[in-house]
Amino acid sequence: MKEPLPISIDTSSEISEDEISLLDVWRVIWKRRKFISLFVIAFVFFTITWSLFMKNIYQSKAVIIPVVAKDSGGTGGTLSALASQFGSMPGISLPGSASATEIVSLLDSNILREKVVERYRLMPILFYEQWNSQKKEWIRDQGVISTLRRWLSNLVKAVGPSDPKAAHSNNEEGIPQLWDALRLLDHIVQIDNNVKENTITLTVDYEDPEIAAKLVGYFLDTLTMHMSAEAKRVALINRTYLEQQLQVTADPLLRQKIYALMAQQVETAMMAEVKENFAFKVIDPPKVPDRKIKPKRALMVVLSFFVALFVGVLAAFFMEYLERVRNSSQVKESEKVRGDGQ
Repeated sequence: MKEPLPISIDTSSEISEDEISLLDVWRVIWKRRKFISLFVIAFVFFTITWSLFMKNIYQSKAVIIPVVAKDSGGTGGTLSALASQFGSMPGISLPGSASATEIVSLLDSNILREKVVERYRLMPILFYEQWNSQKKEWIRDQGVISTLRRWLSNLVKAVGPSDPKAAHSNNEEGIPQLWDALRLLDHIVQIDNNVKENTITLTVDYEDPEIAAKLVGYFLDTLTMHMSAEAKRVALINRTYLEQQLQVTADPLLRQKIYALMAQQVETAMMAEVKENFAFKVIDPPKVPDRKIKPKRALMVVLSFFVALFVGVLAAFFMEYLERVRNSSQVKESEKVRGDGQ
């Protein structure tokens, strides 16, 4: 029997096709090199110019940790048991230590942020571009832009405001309202709750580094005052209720426990008056940042170069494709004319 001849695969044609395709790619790039270069240079120059007009943003932050109340001896268990007995009665609630969830919820709440804005008069600071510091008044919009903005505002109101905060804004055009400040704070204030380490990080990003640090301090001070006032209010309500129960209670043992609960309410009110480390402790206080966090102009320029290069190459191939289609259509028309002439 004859042995089968080995099958030889000619890969020279595949290699040549790859070489031709790569050569065609390089020819297209080289042919359109001026267009690609100009496009990349223009795009990078635009990015550099745009980044220079962007405002520097600085970040200031503070790290706090909730204060956990400690029970002394068996008093805590006795008071907790008595509190469970009075829990079925309306009007009493024993104030406990603030949890991280409660603190985060307060920092995110509009109630606290409204107090910060009103207490420290932050409207001219947050909207300094619309505030005339010399005349101490707001700069009202005038001209075509103001008319267009008023027309769009009326159109939105006619259709129905998509944002519930916008429905309560005043009718004064060009003057920022409290809801505008709350929306702005939503963008510049961030709260991060680290459940593992039981820490809360309050971060403020702003154009002025000193104002960024002050805003963090304003939030912490207002949070302390709010939680202190709330604890005193609850302690007063509880004490009033316990005094009423004391008048109608004849059992000596129960009266003694009520006195212990009243003593705890007095202690809570006194601790709330101190305010220092009442509900949380500041681990890392806010400091004035010395470096901006954004924009990262060098990274923007590098990314713009590669993006422009990629888009420029794609545009060059598209232009080459259009040129070939146009040339092929011209060749077909010329051949058709020659055929008609013959």
